[in-house]
Amino acid sequence: MKILHTADWHIGKKLHKHDLSKDFELFINWLVDLVEKEDIEVILVSGDVFDLANPTNEARRAYYQALLKINKLNCKLILTGGNHDSPAVLNAPREILQVMDIHVIGSLPEKIEDCLIPLKDSTGKVEAVVAAIPYLRDPDLRNATEDFSYENRLEAVREGIARIYKQAAEACAEIYPDIPAVVMGHLFAAGVRTSDSEREIQVGNEASFDSTGFGDYFKYIALGHIHRPQKVAALVPAFYSGSPIPLSFSEREDQKRVLIFETNNFEALSIEVPFFRQLKKISGNLDEIRNKLNALSIKGELGALVEIELIEKEYNPSKLLDLDQLVQSFEHGGAEIIKHRTTFPNQMKGTSELYDTSQQLEDLKPLEVFTKRLDHENFDDETKLLVMEAFDEILGEVQNSQL
Repeated sequence: MKILHTADWHIGKKLHKHDLSKDFELFINWLVDLVEKEDIEVILVSGDVFDLANPTNEARRAYYQALLKINKLNCKLILTGGNHDSPAVLNAPREILQVMDIHVIGSLPEKIEDCLIPLKDSTGKVEAVVAAIPYLRDPDLRNATEDFSYENRLEAVREGIARIYKQAAEACAEIYPDIPAVVMGHLFAAGVRTSDSEREIQVGNEASFDSTGFGDYFKYIALGHIHRPQKVAALVPAFYSGSPIPLSFSEREDQKRVLIFETNNFEALSIEVPFFRQLKKISGNLDEIRNKLNALSIKGELGALVEIELIEKEYNPSKLLDLDQLVQSFEHGGAEIIKHRTTFPNQMKGTSELYDTSQQLEDLKPLEVFTKRLDHENFDDETKLLVMEAFDEILGEVQNSQL
């Protein structure tokens, strides 16, 4: 049985207010062709189906259109919720979708066995089982561990995650003995490379999960959350498929992919996703930027999106005006400037300037803002740690309230 692993679709994503719906549509069309060509029988989508907890009508429409295209291939589809997803939104049509052999696990069920989805061959024999574990939130982890106090919260998070995966392995072994098992997950594994488009699970990634905690029972671990495709140093084959399209300029050089493996050997085959659109970053002084824009070479079905960074040693307000005029007058049939900023390395900063004045608010993560602010306080190390832990807890509550 052939299984395809993908994740982090982020339907409805906008890159600096630029809609990426066409990019996703082209990916789904390509995916449908691949599934048909390779005789894929099961597709795993490991979290972050949507980009927002409350997707727009357009995003929901794109989601259901994708499901219909895949369903026409008689291919089983298993989707789990990610940290960007609302469990209620994903779970709402679950019963209807299940009739179409589309299984959705938006949040962790009360019984771990409800995460188990058997994969049957044409004769009805169970050939493998998938433990579809979604993104684990604080309530899931509090229920999974006996001691979840404020002081040991981060360690309790790690222990809670490990315990849930152990429970899933035990359930597979009990209900489906001697049947190979695959597990899905949406989390941050220690040691992986991230990009700018991932939302941190915990402040400073302190709660990154040691991948040995997955154990050695599962034959393949299909992960989501990290957008750069990569292998994880676990006891069994474990991979992040990565997002199928670039979601930030930091991913502009990443080769996107999906993974295919078979239940007779579980060796992952990487299939490159074609580039439908280029993301280009251009930096330098005004003359250098102008020359690079004039020499732009565009590839892909969709036009390129361009980010510009003007770098001038000394602060000069006239340079800002010149850059704005350059951006406004830019015309190119295959490219669009969607972001521009300036950097003045030698600019003197006043005591009230904690951040680079050229930075835009959308460039900063909450952790970066808070850390810079904390650096200007005369706290000892112990106090700083307590303040950071408090901020960690507040940030987690805010992010969870948005889902």
